[in-house]
Amino acid sequence: MAPIFPLAKLAFLFVKQVARPLASSIRRRAVRSALFREKICLPPARLYHWCEVRMKMYVMNIGRSSQGSTIPRLSEEAAIELGANLLGEGVIFGIAVAILGYEVSRQKEKERKKEQEESDFINSLEQRINDLAFANEELDTKVRELTRSMYATQHQLQIQGRSGTALQMKPHEGQGPNSGSLTRALVDAKNKISS
Repeated sequence: MAPIFPLAKLAFLFVKQVARPLASSIRRRAVRSALFREKICLPPARLYHWCEVRMKMYVMNIGRSSQGSTIPRLSEEAAIELGANLLGEGVIFGIAVAILGYEVSRQKEKERKKEQEESDFINSLEQRINDLAFANEELDTKVRELTRSMYATQHQLQIQGRSGTALQMKPHEGQGPNSGSLTRALVDAKNKISS
């Protein structure tokens, strides 16, 4: 927390230093142009002076009575000086607020993009899980089909062994020169799974 105070003080001094040339430029403009002086430079200075004197009178208990206390009018030179300083600092403050607003909006956009990327990643993982579940179901279906085929072949072999006649199996039904070894492998796999 300690480094924040010196940085704030440094920022305040920076604003003051940057506002000085701007205030002197506004002061020169106010001296040359009556319209700029009367409409832009003097009203904020007079309002600030009125508020400042009213607050001081209120604090010192001068303006609380019912009597009408008048606030002395600010001289034109002092009003131009004060107005130029107020406008200079106001412009710097406005620029600082605009920069802060831009940074805040940029950070929000950055956070929104990060959340969108995370959401996309989660959606892709969910899609991948669904694809794997579907592939697992397909493999389970193939295993059940092979198991049924194995039991059917085993049943046919048992019937063939009882009747003593040889059944003719078509080669496209999974029977070939190694059909006995396939059946034995499936039975061994089933026994290993069962035990």
